[in-house]
Amino acid sequence: MARRSGGDKSLAFTALLGTSAALLLVTIYWIFVRAPIEARMGIVQKIFYFHVPSAYAMYIGATACFFGSVGYLLKPTDVRDALARAGAEVAIVFGLIVLVTGPLWAAKAWGYFWTWDPRLTTAMLSWLVYVAYAVLRAFSGDGPGERKFAAALGIIGAANLPIIHYSVQKWGGQHPVVVTGKGGGLQHADMKIAFALGMVAFTVFAVTLLWASMRVELVKSRLRNAEEDAVDLGLDDRMEA
Repeated sequence: MARRSGGDKSLAFTALLGTSAALLLVTIYWIFVRAPIEARMGIVQKIFYFHVPSAYAMYIGATACFFGSVGYLLKPTDVRDALARAGAEVAIVFGLIVLVTGPLWAAKAWGYFWTWDPRLTTAMLSWLVYVAYAVLRAFSGDGPGERKFAAALGIIGAANLPIIHYSVQKWGGQHPVVVTGKGGGLQHADMKIAFALGMVAFTVFAVTLLWASMRVELVKSRLRNAEEDAVDLGLDDRMEA
């Protein structure tokens, strides 16, 4: 039964990976072939179809990190720690895409790459929290104390997500609100389809990366536990000898 369960999980992951790849290919085709070029922004407007979905994919990773961190503090397990660590890595990857595509858009829309806009600033701060999480896990060891400290950091990072989302409404700034139409909206039907495909594709891609990263972290944990057990057995044999 255990072997069959493992095989089912591998098959499900392979299916998810294939679905993610297909969705990304269809999305890229729709963005660059079907969706028209926007009259005011030109080809640069197509950055939007990557920028916004990446932001929501970052939220997915951050949310996974939050639940994994809270769960680990309540009851430490390797699975919960792996979920938190994988979520932070996903948040870093997609947060980097957000921070790269945002300034490229801004250079065309505002005439400069960066301004201390509330949403841009809070997004960067949140991304830096997850970078700090990853650095901590990479260089501070993997003991229970380090894991708990990292879990607390993962919770702090998630606390900033609502601030990012509502920063435009609360503090204004220059960041456009395109989806609701206040920033110009998506006028053409193919633009709306491209955006919808981007949201679905990046969501599935984020889940795929999350699952893959969790599998890697769990394998590392099992290998580490096996090594510790082997060392303990070796020490016990020496003591008996």
